[in-house]
Amino acid sequence: MTRKDPFMDPRLADAFTPSMSRRAFVRSATVGTVVIALGGAGYCMASEEEEKKARATSRPDGRAKLPPSQYLLNRIRPMGGVEGDASPSGWRLSVSGEVEQPFSLDMAELLKMQQVDQICDVHCVTKWTVLDAKWTGVKLSELAARAKVKPSARHVIFEGYGGYTSNVRLAEALAPNVMLAHKYEGQPLARAHGAPARIIVPDLYFWKSSKWITGVRFVASDKPGYWETRGYHNHADPWKEERYG
Repeated sequence: MTRKDPFMDPRLADAFTPSMSRRAFVRSATVGTVVIALGGAGYCMASEEEEKKARATSRPDGRAKLPPSQYLLNRIRPMGGVEGDASPSGWRLSVSGEVEQPFSLDMAELLKMQQVDQICDVHCVTKWTVLDAKWTGVKLSELAARAKVKPSARHVIFEGYGGYTSNVRLAEALAPNVMLAHKYEGQPLARAHGAPARIIVPDLYFWKSSKWITGVRFVASDKPGYWETRGYHNHADPWKEERYG
């Protein structure tokens, strides 16, 4: 019987860390997840030809389409966590911190904003990648513009249900491909994928893309998030394999 992966549910992580070093904990989490992926989700594994093609393909910035040590899936995997209320009617997002006009909005208000369909890749720290995933939502830069972010802001803290947070540098958070998504492949997000809305930061490992998002907070000083304080890298660049801090 495979031990439940601590990465799958943040509520379980603290139960494992007292008896393990940070490095041992994060390594065991990665290995455990890969075992589950290969044994329990083989239906979504890409073919060898697809993976070979991805490794030979370059992005516009010159980096390989498939980052080092990643393997290819055809669909994103649910990675667990403390699930929030998946009901669109009960959802609200706050935008706060180093901004001139903090605000909050509900799903109806979000849907009135300019909607974009975006094709982007997803890279999980547990070594799976999904290429050309389709997301629908609102660019984070649109929310930032509405809030009028102050020059003092340097980082963004994404706040998820149950106290989960992830931190991203401001310039990377406001990149054109970062968005607040409410659909995946044309369908409303499944609860396991963060319904009713989640952040998508395609160029960083997927734990930065907070699910069950409740807040976007602009801050002057960096504050490591949930996994960053438990041994994961503070930046999380997949092409540099920034997995561990």
